[in-house]
Amino acid sequence: MNNNWPHLDYLGWRETCSALHLYLQIAGKYRLAHTPWLNHSWNATFYVTPTGLASSPIPDGPGIEILFDLREHKVVGTCGEGRQASFELGPTTVARFHADFVSLITELGGTPTFNGQPNEVPYPVPFAEDDRDRPYDRDAVQRFHQALVSVDKVFKTFRTSFLGKSSPVHLFWGALDLAVTRFSGRRAPLHPAGIPALPDDVAREAYDREVSSAGFWPGGGGIDYPAFYAYAYPAPNGFGSASVRPEAAFWSDGLSEFVLPYDAVRSAADPDGALMAFLVSTYEAAANLGGWDRDLLECGPGRPRQVRPPDAVLTKDTSETTEGTVEREDGASKGRYRLLIGGIEAEMTYSRAGDGLIIIDHTEVPDALRGRKVGERLVRQAVEDARRDGVSIIPLCPFAKAQIARHPEWQDVLRRS
Repeated sequence: MNNNWPHLDYLGWRETCSALHLYLQIAGKYRLAHTPWLNHSWNATFYVTPTGLASSPIPDGPGIEILFDLREHKVVGTCGEGRQASFELGPTTVARFHADFVSLITELGGTPTFNGQPNEVPYPVPFAEDDRDRPYDRDAVQRFHQALVSVDKVFKTFRTSFLGKSSPVHLFWGALDLAVTRFSGRRAPLHPAGIPALPDDVAREAYDREVSSAGFWPGGGGIDYPAFYAYAYPAPNGFGSASVRPEAAFWSDGLSEFVLPYDAVRSAADPDGALMAFLVSTYEAAANLGGWDRDLLECGPGRPRQVRPPDAVLTKDTSETTEGTVEREDGASKGRYRLLIGGIEAEMTYSRAGDGLIIIDHTEVPDALRGRKVGERLVRQAVEDARRDGVSIIPLCPFAKAQIARHPEWQDVLRRS
């Protein structure tokens, strides 16, 4: 078994996990109170490090950074004047942790003022009043951290193949999830909010743009095991019934999200590959069904020491001579357009519906050709051929439909009902 993907028994360390969740909320709320707002609450999150979870510098006092060292089991604060303060993580109460944290911030020259009420947990008790004894399972915490390191690596690799707005890979202390989010660039309808113990204005601002998001939970929130999730907001029609990978992934009606159990990744022959398949396939379902401009938003995966090539400048006059030539394979009932660049093929398939109509049903552009307007060139060629042949087009393929919607000058070939 791959030691980089350790065994996680949520039910076995549930009480420790709940305590760690609340401790992270205390530190996170301190960061939130002293950091200027960044879209979608990005100013409040934590980041995975080789030793634990870090806040990044907080602009309070001389500048303060908080590290939850999950290997040495302590909370460490460092300030811009070179001072450091710390206290141990172990069996305690939330109230005691809260008092220790306030003392640490004070010692570093900061102002320990922040909201004292937990968020996104059932039956919240103010931190300073929560005197229930909490356990601390050091081994379970270390395994959780090791899992976060492995997940963080795959999430960050996934992030490299997107040119549009994308979140950092970061841990939200509200639901205790490590997440990465992609944005289509379009506004979203007003979110209904109503999330327990979360202000409605925060929820609505978090989802004021169209997103495809994926993440990792240690457990809780409706499932009693660690798992990966993926969702879209707003969810396009057919999203929940889309085909996603790997085989162990499934749609949860209760959560309205795709779910992939952590154990299915851990036990796979290639855990990184299994998780990447989930990230890519759930994103593609959201992007294709939602009509995202994938050709504009995506690129090939990043590689060390390899600069991403700039997008080719493609116009109607130069597209055919820039890179390769769009070819057409036309049959009696079906056909396709293909473009071969550097031995890598992109294609767009269509079906005939009589002599005067073709239906574009699928576009496939490999990752290595993303960001080079390859898909746009395929659609453009279909439009030009339709004009020449006097036929109409129905773009059932979400990508082709989005491309034609972006080019009013192409819409003369659309079938008019």
